[in-house]
Order: sequence, then structure tokens, then C-alpha cells
Amino acid sequence: MLTLKNITLRRGVKVVLDNASFTLQPGEKASLVGRNGAGKSSLFALITHRLQADAGDVTMPPRWRVAEVAQNMPETEQGATDFVLEGDTPLMEANALLAAAEASGDGHAIADAYTVLAEVGSFDAKARAQSLLMGLGFKNAQLDAPVNSFSGGWRMRLQLARALMCPADLMLLDEPTNHLDLDALVWLEAWLQRYEGTLLMISHDREFLDAITRVTLHLDEAQITRYGGNYSTFETMRAERMAQQQAAFGRQQDKIAQLQRFIDRFKAKASKAKQAQSRVKALDRMEKIARVLTSADFAFEFREPLSLPNPMLSLKEIDVGYHGEDGAADTIIVRNINKSVLPGQRIGILGANGQGKSTLVKTLARTQKVLGGHIQEGKGLAIGYFAQQEMDVLRPEEGPLAHMIRLAREVSPQAREQELRDFLGRFRFTGDMVQQAVGSLSGGEKARLVLAMLVWQRPNLLLLDEPTNHLDLTTREALSMALNEFEGTVMLVSHDRALLREVCDEFWLVAGGKVEPFDGDLDDYQRWLMEQSREAARAAKDAQSKPAPVKASAAAPAAAPPTPELDRKAAALARQKLSDLAKPFKKEQAQVEQRLSAAQSEHAQLLNALASPTTTATTRADQGRRLKQLDDDIATLEMRWLELVEKLEEIAQQG
Repeated sequence: MLTLKNITLRRGVKVVLDNASFTLQPGEKASLVGRNGAGKSSLFALITHRLQADAGDVTMPPRWRVAEVAQNMPETEQGATDFVLEGDTPLMEANALLAAAEASGDGHAIADAYTVLAEVGSFDAKARAQSLLMGLGFKNAQLDAPVNSFSGGWRMRLQLARALMCPADLMLLDEPTNHLDLDALVWLEAWLQRYEGTLLMISHDREFLDAITRVTLHLDEAQITRYGGNYSTFETMRAERMAQQQAAFGRQQDKIAQLQRFIDRFKAKASKAKQAQSRVKALDRMEKIARVLTSADFAFEFREPLSLPNPMLSLKEIDVGYHGEDGAADTIIVRNINKSVLPGQRIGILGANGQGKSTLVKTLARTQKVLGGHIQEGKGLAIGYFAQQEMDVLRPEEGPLAHMIRLAREVSPQAREQELRDFLGRFRFTGDMVQQAVGSLSGGEKARLVLAMLVWQRPNLLLLDEPTNHLDLTTREALSMALNEFEGTVMLVSHDRALLREVCDEFWLVAGGKVEPFDGDLDDYQRWLMEQSREAARAAKDAQSKPAPVKASAAAPAAAPPTPELDRKAAALARQKLSDLAKPFKKEQAQVEQRLSAAQSEHAQLLNALASPTTTATTRADQGRRLKQLDDDIATLEMRWLELVEKLEEIAQQG
């Protein structure tokens, strides 16, 4: 089990944990929740020994293997599949053993290495790695592409796949859904539900936590409280606990006031002095119940739009994508979009990653030019755009106040500095924080600054591209409430299903180069995704089993297809000719199959023999050398068998 006992952890002058304790049993799946900045990531660093506690102990079984998503951006020309395979540390250790054994020519060590490779599942490791990649949204053509060829978000998916590849006893996941779209998130959710090890996860996605976890660890005020249940259960239990504590606090305060009144009234009277002194002692001995103190709730609202043009946007046969550079042709991702965006609509934009959701939003937000067709904007249209990468609309060297001063000059009459400071304070930017360089702010703080800038602009059309990536649950709930009260139009791209359910009342599906209405809700969309995934898997399987077309060779020229004029005798002669042509290949195929079966049988027997404790060292060495020879023979026979199959299919096509 994983146990933290009486842990105290300081980061600078801040106390992150103060005499905190909790235990996770093997196989439990737990979430670690708490506001941004509470110290959740520091706790992960403590478990993995990147940080040392100031007091207390962290213990887990010494043989436990821990997997964690590396936060650094990988820089390598290595192929994607090979990069993910390296996450399987037992496999890498076994490969290293085999390489060392072969270099030394030690047959005994070679045999041992092959036994270990069989135990760690080397035979299907590549298939497992590629299954992870495809589940996270990678295409077949990308499986062996260099890691450096992917963008930052895709490289973080590679890091996630690499962590999932590890056969870990304890898995630590810190915001694993941040760089995922909805279909990859649904796949990851199903994968983690099947995971048999112990899981501790930080996430601000309510539905994701509810589907996976059955334990919730709440980090608040440097203390960790364990709740049995998923996030929704935790919310209910915590609310009940807080209500009970507040009620007990109120009753105790009434009791204290009653005792104090008696003391104040009778302490000067000799006849009552003894009773008054007794109540003073009772008051001193009383264990005080703490007042319920919670972090201040975060709330904001969008100001009423100055106008609501109808329609907001009219899209006439537009094409969206990327302009070609240096004279290259444009890359069109979505074609021929004919849509109108009306006042008050709440549109959720669905679709797999790479289908063009963000490209569409960027085009509507005027940050990318339309490649074809025409966009007609309504008179008085005011767009508020939340970019998926916040730094697309922020300047890293400037502070929040500088951003607001410039914005106030551009979109409204210049405001006084104090007015802008007060406005930023509503978004938790107080004191010196208003001067802090944006580049040094956390992801959640940058997201709040973008929200503040949106509110100030007084938009009537909100274009939001993954606005919740770095928001904690409190801020997500505040955003949901603000969007529901907003009187303008919302177009939302998000993998946060709770936000989509609470805000959107219709959906557009971006898929296959088109934008079409999606007739259904999010549950229907998840079922549609699963069906699409099954169809893709069937298509991939069919493509692998279908032989490549083989051209007729000079030795066996293609026969002319039969014609209605060909008589039976000629047809029979043609069939006999093809049969004679195929006969030697069929005979060799049968021989190859027999030899292949014998080699595979001997290979399996040797693996079993190597695992026997009674096998002598000399015998094990001989068996190891024979095992390597069999591997080579099997590979050669399989290749020849495939060649014969293709040859026979070529002959069959001639008939």
C-alpha cells in the first residue's frame, strides 16, 4: 500500500502539508482534488522522491514500479512507436540483458534473456504500443514518424502513451486530459477503468473523475482528507460534513456565550464565586470547534451585450484551412460550410482532433483568413475569442494590468488605473500580481486573465476553444454559470463533458472535411465515437489481411480472361494449365507449413524447459543458442510462406 504518515512539506515560506496522512490500498483508484496552488503537484513530487518531506514518512512496497507522465517536451528523431516502447521498463531491461549476453557470447545468459523477454511480453509489445497511440488519436501514418515532427500537444500525448505503456503498480497522472479531445478522452477513460494497479490522479474534469475513481483525497489548508467515493460523492459528503461542523460550531458558541454570561454576572458575588470559577475552568477545558473556513468562491459574469445582430454570422460556401507558404498550395481542411449563427445560440463543436474544429474557430475569430467563400458579419458584431493556447492572445513580458490598460484603450474609453485594478481583483489578481509578467503565471492564472479580458470587451459572440484546460473545478463552475447567464451567442470547443452538457443545446460535427449538425446529445456522440472506432479497427484488420496485388511475371504470363465464345474444352485446358502451374507452389507451401509448425512447437518446448529449475547450466546455454536459431528459422519460413501465398493468388487471378 501507499502510505503518507504525519507529512509536513514546505515550499519556501509556504506550508503545503502540515502533519498530513493518508493510505491507498493496492488497486484503489483515487483522485487528488483541491484548488489551484494547494500543492497537488508537490505531493506527486514527494511520492516520486523529487521532493523531500520536512517531517514524516512516505512508504510503499519496494518492488512497486511507479509510472508518471513526464512534463518535459521530448526532443528526438526517434520514431513514435519506439519512443512509447521505451516506457515499458521491464522490456527495455530485458532487451539490454539480451544485447549484453549476445555481445559476450554467453549461451547461458542468452537463454536467460529470452526467458525474461517471454515473461515481459516482448512478442506483442509493439502492437500494444501502437494500440495506445491510436487510442490517443494518432493515425497509422504517424506511428513511426519522428517525435520532433509533432506539435507540443501531440508530444504530450506521446508522453502519456509512454507512461501507460509501463506495467506499473502505481500510476500518477497529473491532468492527463489537458491535451486530449473528446474521443481520446473517452478512450483513456475506458483504459483507466480496466487498469488493475493503484491510480492517483489530478484532474478537474468532473465526469472523468466520476467514471474512474472510487476514492477522493481532498487537499485543503495543508491537510488531506480521505473520502470513500467518486467526486460527486465527495461533494455531497463534504457539504454534509461542513454543515455538521458549522452547526456544532454554532451550538458551541451559544454554550460559550451562556457560560461567559454566568461568569460575568456572578464572578464578583461571594455566594456564586465558586460556581463562576468552575465555569471558567470548564470554558478553558472546552475543545474549541473551528469555524468552517472555505476558499472564497470565484464568480463572474459577462456584461449585457450592446447589441445582438441577427444573424451574427452568415457563412456562404466557406473553406477553412491553412495558406500555403512560399507559393505552395493552400491546405483546405473543411470545405463548403453553409451556416448561419443566430443570437442566443449555444453551439458545441464536436469532432476528432485534426478534423478542423480549432481551424474553424480561428477563422471565425479573424485570426486566420478564409480560403474560399464568404463570411458576412452582422452589424455591431463583437467577438470575444478564447484561444486554446492562451499565449496566442497574451504577451509574456507584460503583466495583467498592462494587458488591461492596452485593452481599455482599444475597445472602450480609457479607464482609470484603479478601476482596472479593481476589475482584475474580481479575477483574483490582487496586489503585486497585477504587475507580474504573464509568462511566469500558472496555466490557471493565464486562463483567468483571458476570461477577464473577454468580459471587459463586452462581446455578443463568444468563440471558446478549450477554455477549461487549466481551470480548477471552482473556476469551471463559475464559467459555466457565467455562460448560462450570457445573453449573446456561444460557440464552444471543449473536451469537458460537464461544461458541454450545461451550456450547449445544439452541436455541430466537424468530420470528413464537412460541418454538419449532430442530431443527438453527448451520450449519442460517445456511442457514435465507439462505432467509428470499431469500424476503423475492422478496416485496418481487413487492410492487413488483404494481399497486395502482384503483377504477372514473365515466367507466368497472365492468361486472357474467358470469353463467351470459349468452348468447354478450351476452358478445361486453361484450368488444367493453371493447376499444373500452381502444383509445385502448393507442394512447397505444405512443406513450409510443416516445418514452421515443427519449429514453433520446438520453440515453445524450449521456453518451458528454460523455466525449469532442474535444467543444468550447460543445457541452458545449448538451449539458448538453439532458441536463437529457431527464431531466425521461423522468421525465414514465415517470409517464404507469405511469398508462396502471394504467388498462388497471382496464379488464381490469371484464371
